[in-house]
Amino acid sequence: MEYIAHIEGDRKQRLIEHLNETAKLAGKFAEAFGKYEWGYCIGMLHDLGKYSKEFQHKIQFNTNDRVDHSTAGMRLCNEKGGYYSILQYAIAGHHSGLMDYYKLEERYRKSICDYQAYRQEVEIPQIKSDPFESCKAQNPHFSMGIFMRMLYSCLVDADFLETESFMKNNHVQRTSGEEMASLLARLERHICSWLENDDLNSINGRRTAILKTCLTAGENDRGLFHLTVPTGGGKTIASLAFALKHAVRHQMEHIIYVIPYTSVIEQNAQVFREILGQDNVLENHCNIDYGDSEELKPMQLASENWDKPVIVTTNVQFFESLFASRSSKCRKIHNIANSVVIFDEAQMLPLEYLKPCIAMMENLMDFYRTSIVLCTATQPALDSIFDQHRRYIELCPNINEQFEFFKRVVYKNLGTIEFDALIERLKTEKRVLCIVNTKKCAQQLYEQLSGDGVYHLSTSMYPKHRKKILAQIKERMSDRSKSCVLISTSLVETGVDLDFNSVYRQVAGVDSVIQAAGRCNREGTEKKENSKVYIFDINGMKTVPGQSLQSSITKGLLQDYNDISNLECITDYFKRLYHFRENDLDKKNIIGEFKDWKYNFETVSEKFHLIEENTRIVFIPIEQDAKDLLFEIKNQGYGKARMRKASQYCVQIYNQLFDTLYGAGIIKKITSDIEDFYELIDEKMYTDDMGLNLSVESGMDLYL
Repeated sequence: MEYIAHIEGDRKQRLIEHLNETAKLAGKFAEAFGKYEWGYCIGMLHDLGKYSKEFQHKIQFNTNDRVDHSTAGMRLCNEKGGYYSILQYAIAGHHSGLMDYYKLEERYRKSICDYQAYRQEVEIPQIKSDPFESCKAQNPHFSMGIFMRMLYSCLVDADFLETESFMKNNHVQRTSGEEMASLLARLERHICSWLENDDLNSINGRRTAILKTCLTAGENDRGLFHLTVPTGGGKTIASLAFALKHAVRHQMEHIIYVIPYTSVIEQNAQVFREILGQDNVLENHCNIDYGDSEELKPMQLASENWDKPVIVTTNVQFFESLFASRSSKCRKIHNIANSVVIFDEAQMLPLEYLKPCIAMMENLMDFYRTSIVLCTATQPALDSIFDQHRRYIELCPNINEQFEFFKRVVYKNLGTIEFDALIERLKTEKRVLCIVNTKKCAQQLYEQLSGDGVYHLSTSMYPKHRKKILAQIKERMSDRSKSCVLISTSLVETGVDLDFNSVYRQVAGVDSVIQAAGRCNREGTEKKENSKVYIFDINGMKTVPGQSLQSSITKGLLQDYNDISNLECITDYFKRLYHFRENDLDKKNIIGEFKDWKYNFETVSEKFHLIEENTRIVFIPIEQDAKDLLFEIKNQGYGKARMRKASQYCVQIYNQLFDTLYGAGIIKKITSDIEDFYELIDEKMYTDDMGLNLSVESGMDLYL
């Protein structure tokens, strides 16, 4: 009997051919972390259930019969025991997703079709190597869970690619980009003239010194690196230089930038594309849409499994994929192995998940040939969370000297002031940025100050609207004779290239205050003494939920230090923060879900959300393009491409405001097919200067 895996038209693919090709591809992927035989074995065993008569009848006669073909390979691995049992979760879930232990147990008891015909064609591969060096693992069960998920990634990507190749008769538009050596050569051509500058009394000379050190440091062994560079020190290009040199030195396959804000991603990705070429940089986050055009098809395909040399993504995409259970999210993660991973703004790693995130980083370094760079102007004090024996290499030369040179502002603590007093101060300023902690406060301030040259910016505006307002602000600021007052929330602290004479920042974490200061005298054209960053709190204003501890610590440090941008002060801030939150650094007990060989992958995936889903999405159909898109969603279905476009016209609101607006009939559900997706009916509730009219007590900005 001929056993078939797939049929497309008149063409048939033999099952043994599918198993062999998937095994070789999964083995190739697993070789990135030295486990070819594991990848090959799981590829050979994943579809053994297709040898049943029932499955062959289903596929050859194209029936709608439901035939379980994934439990067979799992059952075989369980019976063989030993290292084969490690493959069970991945084989059982290669379509449905990695499951919890109790569901795996249910599969043991499930009645399945006879698949023993596999013996006619399949020889079970041997596994001789250990999954990882257990003596290096701080938590062997957590490490085993990661190993299982990595194998799962190798399997589901190989299975998808091999099936796709057959179904499309090898006509697939996938391109992997250039070799790392070629990309390094591109960078070297771009920076060659910069390297001649050795004037340490100039900004560019300082940037060059940092860049040269990073290039040299690329020759180091794999491991953990810090790049602690002050604002304006050129860390984007310096980190890229290190990563390319390091990748070439160790034959690494990818450079992955992990960034907390989509605004910074778009900015950095564009810089990388200009240097390295369009086809070598993949931008992967919720706001990017490569569409279905022939020109962009290769990028759309690459976004599924990160098959490009340089990937720029978010904290959310990176970590939620590594803790995911579904094949669509896990498919890409094997490409993190043998890579340089750069965490830009490393201080933004989420506190509630800090321990599992650090544990994941350590496993990537120890067992998956990955080097990690923590890149920031405010280096978090993570030494107490990393393994005590782990050492790092600092890439920035003479850190204290660099920070002193790039210091462009003077901090002044105003303490707690009245709301009206803040308004009066802002009225006296010519070019000023004021950052407050809530969207409600931002709107109240703007209403009191509104007039020519006064702007408001917050996530009460949809992304496309914010970009339009930002363009107006930049145009006005290009004329130095014109005044400009911007009232904003924290979204302007990174990834926004604005330069004000003074900045007012409502008290927040030290790292946020320093980020805000980066919008003051940004180009260093004014004297430091004339460039003030005022730190204040507003009498009677409630603290943002989840941020009160950070603000309290900063208030204490303002009493202890003359300059809170001092490196010693920054370290002190993070030490205090981690000390007070010590019991919350794995708030949802993610690590505890992996113990005693009972691993709960699905539960972890449901728990692990860097941004808690206590908001609803409201679509704002003000612009004609938004109205047309809404009509398409309602009448033609939502689809991925339409929903990505829709995100440019959406705001997120907290449940309290949602209840008010929904109860008043101001918003309504768009379609029953999409949960928590609503449209604004009353257009008067959205204005061009302030966005959605808010009445909430908190307004922390959300980044996906």
